[in-house]
Amino acid sequence: MRARRPMPRMSQPAAPGRAEPALVAAPVRDAAITAVVVVLTACAFAAAGDHRTLASIQRLDDAWLRLMISGQVTPLTVIAKVFNVIGHQYVTLPVRIAIAGLLALRRWWWHLTAFAAAIVISEVLIGLLKGIYSRARPPAPLVATSGPAFPSGHAVAASVTAVAAVIALVPAGKRRAWWAAAAVVFSILMGLSRAYLGAHWLSDAAAGILLGTSCALITALAVGQLQRRAGRQLARAEQPSRIPVPEHEPRNRDQHESGPDAPGP
Repeated sequence: MRARRPMPRMSQPAAPGRAEPALVAAPVRDAAITAVVVVLTACAFAAAGDHRTLASIQRLDDAWLRLMISGQVTPLTVIAKVFNVIGHQYVTLPVRIAIAGLLALRRWWWHLTAFAAAIVISEVLIGLLKGIYSRARPPAPLVATSGPAFPSGHAVAASVTAVAAVIALVPAGKRRAWWAAAAVVFSILMGLSRAYLGAHWLSDAAAGILLGTSCALITALAVGQLQRRAGRQLARAEQPSRIPVPEHEPRNRDQHESGPDAPGP
């Protein structure tokens, strides 16, 4: 009997699900960008911690505050107050939960890990650094404020949420670059709005933007490295083991029939 041939459809492997894209597509380039941002962040916080440097920074902050007060007009004040509302926790928290839920629905667990880690680290650093620096806020702000000034919590929250969301939601490529630029612009506008309203000094806002961006970039690099390592381990585990297959082919007829019981010529 001839062996039955397998059905074509049954012999084909099942179609794999949608794979999670790489969190970091260009590790060397992204590491260089992260290093620059982290160095700038470290310099900003080091300068704010030195009394001599802080005196020079304070003069610049005072000049900027006077400029903001002299340029306050109703349309800009309304826009700045809108940013003030956007930066509050009762707005940012639902947005963060929604982003995390979307990543979970996509089953992009590495991206979700990077996003959540950036948010958690930034929130821990905000309270810690405010307590360490204990800088007083500008006098007579246009909105209600509480706690020390440095760094700006609104600026940190806006930058880390926007940048981390772009990295987590948008696959690497030209689209991510455009969205990343938009996230940076949004972060800068949030920082300027805080200085415009007199809720923070300009240096508070700048340090907050840098800190939030650093948290997003560092966590993306770290989780991206773990993702690549896990991918390499999975690829090695899925490689077929090279086991020698015994030959089942019979020898030629003359050799097969030769032997002590084989008939003579």
